Amino acid sequence: MERNTPPAAVSSSANRRGLFADNEPFASGWLATGGPHEIFYEECGKPDGRPCVILHGGPGGAINPTMRRFFDPAKWRMALFDQRGCGKSRPNASLEDNTTWSLIADIERLREHLGVETWCVFGGSWGSTLALAYAITHPDRVESLVLRGVFLLTERELAWFYQDGASMLFPDAWAQFCAPIPQAERGDMIGAYHRRLTSPDRRLQAQAAAAWSQWEGDTISIRGPEARPSKFNEIDFAIAFARIECHFFANHGFFPEAGWILKNVERMRSIPGWIVQGRFDVVTPMESAWSLKTAWPEARFEVVWDAGHASTEPGIVDALVRATDQALKV
Repeated sequence: MERNTPPAAVSSSANRRGLFADNEPFASGWLATGGPHEIFYEECGKPDGRPCVILHGGPGGAINPTMRRFFDPAKWRMALFDQRGCGKSRPNASLEDNTTWSLIADIERLREHLGVETWCVFGGSWGSTLALAYAITHPDRVESLVLRGVFLLTERELAWFYQDGASMLFPDAWAQFCAPIPQAERGDMIGAYHRRLTSPDRRLQAQAAAAWSQWEGDTISIRGPEARPSKFNEIDFAIAFARIECHFFANHGFFPEAGWILKNVERMRSIPGWIVQGRFDVVTPMESAWSLKTAWPEARFEVVWDAGHASTEPGIVDALVRATDQALKV
């Protein structure tokens, strides 16, 4: 891998690559955690291929078939899993023993269960947060990192998206996000939503979850609300997604101190890495990816000029597919 790369490569719209063909899992199941959770996982691609683990976003987002298509199924052995409380993992929407550290333990549990020594770790948005935290905690198990829409889970990022910042770009969507919250509580939107999403009243949970999920869905792509994933409209998905996401954010990601990821990058700096960032990402603005690149200069850094946050935007797909192909060479 090249070590003296420019500060930021910039993708163009010419000759972009698309996703690999859809492929079905060759194995799946539930993994016990020793506690109340059972984790659903699946394996795709080539059973004796290069191992990778694909981490979904949120927290609380769940895996989907498109996530299998960023890796060449003829060369990679892909492992995907639904994090605690979401997707097919059980129990649904549970916040009990659901922290960054329990998820890192689940990644290790899955690695050992699959008999993998080291693997490529792939994650976008919250998946990038979890990938970085895992790599810092277990650098000897990470062969390479491919990250998209970097999210460091800082107070600055949370304030931008949930308090004051993105609201200025999307005042119409922001008005809908604010609607369930009385004016007197709007000085702390995460706290206000957390109270409703942890309420025993399912009706109140559902109302808050729908608004929380719609806000993220409306801002995820430069294409606007039309790009909102259809699952955001499904109330069971929305409740799990919003409850778990707000739970993590209200607890500052369960990190021991502010800025924990950047303060500990040195532990994983020798790992080959790729960072892909949409220039117009409103959900996880480029400042975080730039800060990570500054702290980790060895990583390749690609800015997609005509993309927001969504992993399915053409320039993001192209950059990620090229990155996973390059990761085969490390």
